Amino acid sequence: MLKIFRSGTSSKILFGFLGLALFAMVITGFGTGGMGLGDLGGGLGGDTVAEVGSARIGSTEVADQANRQFARIRQQQPDLDMGEFIRSGGLSEIIDQMVSQAALTVFGRDQGLVASKRMIDGEIASIPAFQNLAGQFDVNSFRAALARENISEGQLRQDIAGTLIARQLLLPAAGSPKVPDAMARQYASLLLEQRTGSIGVVPTEAMGAGTEPTAAEIAAFYKENEARYTIPERRVLRFATFGPEQVTAAAQPTDAEIAAFYKANAARYAARETRSLSQVVLPDEAAARAFAQRIAGGMSFAQAATQAGFSPDDVSLGEQGRDQLAQLTSEAVANAAFSAAEGAMTAPTRSPLGWHVIRVDAITRTEATPLAAARDEIVQQLAAQKREGALADLVTRIEDRLAKGATLPEVAEAEGLTLRETPPITASGIQFDNPDYRAPELQPVLETAFDMGVDEDPLVETLEEGQRFAILDVTEAIPAAPPPLAEVQDRVKADLVQRRALERARAVAASIVAKINGGTSPAQAFAEAQPRLSAPESVTARRIDIARPNEPVPPPLAMLFSITEGKARLLAAPNGQGWFVVHLQESVPGDASSSPGLIQATRGQFEGILGQEYAEQFGRSIEAGLNIERNEGAVERLRQQLAGPGAE
Repeated sequence: MLKIFRSGTSSKILFGFLGLALFAMVITGFGTGGMGLGDLGGGLGGDTVAEVGSARIGSTEVADQANRQFARIRQQQPDLDMGEFIRSGGLSEIIDQMVSQAALTVFGRDQGLVASKRMIDGEIASIPAFQNLAGQFDVNSFRAALARENISEGQLRQDIAGTLIARQLLLPAAGSPKVPDAMARQYASLLLEQRTGSIGVVPTEAMGAGTEPTAAEIAAFYKENEARYTIPERRVLRFATFGPEQVTAAAQPTDAEIAAFYKANAARYAARETRSLSQVVLPDEAAARAFAQRIAGGMSFAQAATQAGFSPDDVSLGEQGRDQLAQLTSEAVANAAFSAAEGAMTAPTRSPLGWHVIRVDAITRTEATPLAAARDEIVQQLAAQKREGALADLVTRIEDRLAKGATLPEVAEAEGLTLRETPPITASGIQFDNPDYRAPELQPVLETAFDMGVDEDPLVETLEEGQRFAILDVTEAIPAAPPPLAEVQDRVKADLVQRRALERARAVAASIVAKINGGTSPAQAFAEAQPRLSAPESVTARRIDIARPNEPVPPPLAMLFSITEGKARLLAAPNGQGWFVVHLQESVPGDASSSPGLIQATRGQFEGILGQEYAEQFGRSIEAGLNIERNEGAVERLRQQLAGPGAE
């Protein structure tokens, strides 16, 4: 609702520290806070990125956090490299977050706030990634998750302690802000404001091709826009795949194994009898005998059960085996039910549940299954078990060979595997000069392949869980770089022609805006424009109509609510398609006085925003009151270390 008033309202402090959201996300891929307070003492050492009061933030902590954040983002953007991540401000944002939490933690400890071991244990136990399928804390899941994220238990506990202290500070600051009625009513009325105007388009395609660019102009444009044409890092991957086909012979069960399986599962293949049963369970023997006498007197079992207060669902036991019924009731009840003839009723029999009277509705007898008939089923089960074991043994054998120094070609030859190699491909598996190419079978392991070093030993990676695997190494890594102009000249030329057409379209749109702001009607201004353009379209909207949850507001409509009545403004269309000319003809104020529900909803929205702002301002005031020093030299060294020379 309030998107139309202010966008992007958020608090890094709240998102980082309230509810321990950061640490619940740590282990699910977000990365630990790494906000450590590892060193106490004065003076900025060479590897100290910042000193916050008595706490130091080391370059190792920052680098670990940067690598974790980069890995998380790269899951959504496979072609992203660390240099681009750093240049886009990722490292600076991480350092700011770490300084903010360190400031809160230092201030909180100075005020006597603590996080007890019991509190920390409780937060750890509540993180889903540390729990088993039953939702309980599982130490094995805990250790495995920490290992995946390369986080020690000590780091996690230290970070959670800092977060708990920060939460104790921020929750009171953010809690229960009050929004005055007048303020809520004013903003609710803004939601009901109605605006009428027009939106016209000056499309780039209407401008024509223009003058043919010269070779020098194309070269200059390419140099200015090299980043646009840069090819992401590419790698040549060498690999060999293997799966069930490599262990077919080893997975075939022998006659002895088949016979042993048949014997071990004799109960499954033996003759068996099941019975469809109806029953009532009564609290005492007298009631059970009275029930049986009513049936002996001619009443049906169903009628007697209904008279005794049992529904059909209560009575029906369905099809039961003897052992199954014994577990459900007792041995005595099962013996009675399986001794009675079809259509007969048992005498009242006692179990821990009460007194049972059972009617045998039907009897189904299944003959024993001989080994010959069961053989195919047994072979299938045993083959699957042996195949799984043989594949696991093959993976172990290959990993042992690699650990002892064998090369990928040597392992492939020893195991009879086909060795293959990709052309240079990006992290998403695309070949730059062949967009139709996709790395065969390797999509599940591309992330690992782009984390490996060229000189690293080959790895065995899973392609399909329990089914297919790949032995993988990197033979060449080609850094991200723009291609030679000759390879992309046609594309560069087209982009330059498009850019010039966009500039001409902007000039036409700007002249239309000037005419409208000078008193000409939008329809006339567009009619007088050259080249010929379509007339603008009239539009009427209220703020509340365009501010719908999960629906982005079209930029021209958003602009309609940000300009002065009678004026026009220019707005770029997406993807260089041209320019919008937005004109506001009339604005009719809204009145929410008769909409108490809207006023209340607006108040609720503002209370959340105000709580965030109170917490953010409190955090900033804490930072302002502490002695915070940043070691720009260490930051620059870390930037170079992570992204390489030229990172800014």
